[in-house]
Amino acid sequence: MSSPEISVCMAAYNGARYIGEQLRSILDQLGPDDEVVVVDDASKDATADVVEAVGDPRVRLLRAPANRGYVRTFEAAIQAARGRFVFLADQDDVWRAGRVTAMRAALEDRAVVATNLATLGRGGTLTGPFGQPDWHLRAADSDRPWRNVLGILAGNRPYYGCAMAVRRDALTVALPFPAYLNESHDLWLALVGNLSHSMRHLELRSIERRLHGENQTPNRPRGPLAVLRSRLLLLRAIATLLVRRRRLRTAG
Repeated sequence: MSSPEISVCMAAYNGARYIGEQLRSILDQLGPDDEVVVVDDASKDATADVVEAVGDPRVRLLRAPANRGYVRTFEAAIQAARGRFVFLADQDDVWRAGRVTAMRAALEDRAVVATNLATLGRGGTLTGPFGQPDWHLRAADSDRPWRNVLGILAGNRPYYGCAMAVRRDALTVALPFPAYLNESHDLWLALVGNLSHSMRHLELRSIERRLHGENQTPNRPRGPLAVLRSRLLLLRAIATLLVRRRRLRTAG
């Protein structure tokens, strides 16, 4: 079997209601040798059965023996991916046409690419924290890595894993996820791109995000203690990545 150019990595948990529609929107944009790696995180519903019923040989279903949470499940999917370009996908969104072509082109000269989102059934924009009416990444900020890092710490950079992709060589820094990373795998990948000075923002809205009561990303502002814990985790992540990059440069 030919090695895939593109791998799409999906963490699935109790997603039987929407995952079939999402897989169809993804597969429509992939080539015959590409792949979708779905790791089912010990779902209690028929998620794995729905994935198998898609009946497409490009879909690889891996069943986790026990629930590990979405961060470890995404990590397992990325580790299992074989493609040169690794896309992340949530189980309940819908990909817009042209997403793969645009993001793949951006990855030719950048390690990480991030796009914007739309809200499924609610028009063309995504509402941000505290009711920001049009929360989006700007292409002009692609080459402002430290501004983006500060924006991540301030909580005003809308990096969503479901709208991101990475080039395989970036995984030498990104993997493995540190043991303390129990949330924000998307911000971890955004830090990888920005600290490598190799991030690209695409202003297109490449997916339609489905909002419902079971989304992992909270729609309401966090309390002060949760925000503090999150910021301390991100500061630790920055330190970890700087050390990893220094070690790789030394080894090279």
